[in-house]
Amino acid sequence: MTIYRANDERYQRLEYRRAGGSGLALPALSLGLWQKFGADYPFERQREIVLHAFDLGITHFDNANRYGPPHRAAEQFFGRVLRADLAPYRDELILTTKAGNPIGPSPYLRGGSRKSLLASLDHSLRDLGTEYVDIFYHHRFDPSTPLDETVGALVSAVQQGKALYVGVSNYPTDRAREAAALLRSAGVPLLVHQPRYSIFDRTPETSGLLDLASAEGFGLVAYSPLAQGLLTDKYLDGAVPPDARAAASAFLKPEQLDDVYRERAAALNKIAHDRGQSLAQLALQWVLRRPEITTALIGASSTGQLDHNVAALDFPPLTDEDLARIDQYGIHGTAQRS
Repeated sequence: MTIYRANDERYQRLEYRRAGGSGLALPALSLGLWQKFGADYPFERQREIVLHAFDLGITHFDNANRYGPPHRAAEQFFGRVLRADLAPYRDELILTTKAGNPIGPSPYLRGGSRKSLLASLDHSLRDLGTEYVDIFYHHRFDPSTPLDETVGALVSAVQQGKALYVGVSNYPTDRAREAAALLRSAGVPLLVHQPRYSIFDRTPETSGLLDLASAEGFGLVAYSPLAQGLLTDKYLDGAVPPDARAAASAFLKPEQLDDVYRERAAALNKIAHDRGQSLAQLALQWVLRRPEITTALIGASSTGQLDHNVAALDFPPLTDEDLARIDQYGIHGTAQRS
């Protein structure tokens, strides 16, 4: 394995945005380790992608105890890279993890209890090989646990020096409002909320989450901005490549790729083509057009794909005419599972 040295020009490419009203800046695009960073992919290819991301100026790496397969494999992978390559740059990295989604049959391996969250965080820190994470999230609202207990665990993570900031993910807007108020009263403001957001999933707009983020001063970290690959050219011809996510994913099924989806995606692809870019690049620009969005999480199966997505930031801003055309075909719920 070659000795890694980061690109000296890594901070000259990307835009960095403040997370809400905080002093923390995140790159406009961040690397998510949700898929393709488990034990089922070659370590050297994963390592190459992560190091290339950092060379491009992507300092924010989004992880969770659930990511794999198996669960926790993505954290263990990143821990290897951190020890071998990125340890000298730890102060330049924004590392996150999450807890709360089920990772086993035990009632203590899920939910929002103090035990579940803080025990998971300790495990994550061991796997990552770091004394702290920059952001610790509760992964999903747990109606069976009092919200003040969940918030209290997040506060404790900061007070114990195990996290610098806290966030929530997949929270309904009303619960996010309550969590933000509880955290603010405890002196640990909500830094970020991580919702799904894309041209085909407008929930943050219709639920009031964008307005809440602006009012409460937290940033939004958009995941699935490419709608699990639906907003790329991968499925435009109606076929499902054998290595595509729709061929083997629990989140995207071939039957979602119906005629309505293909018609709308083809129209969006035409809009992108008219702008001289790909559908994926258009979709990323569309998400990032909103000032409430601090960063969009992208995945990657190769360094070339990473370069292609980062190039979305090089195109001129979307015009009002572009946005009106996109709205004709970017209809909420397209190709989503019922």
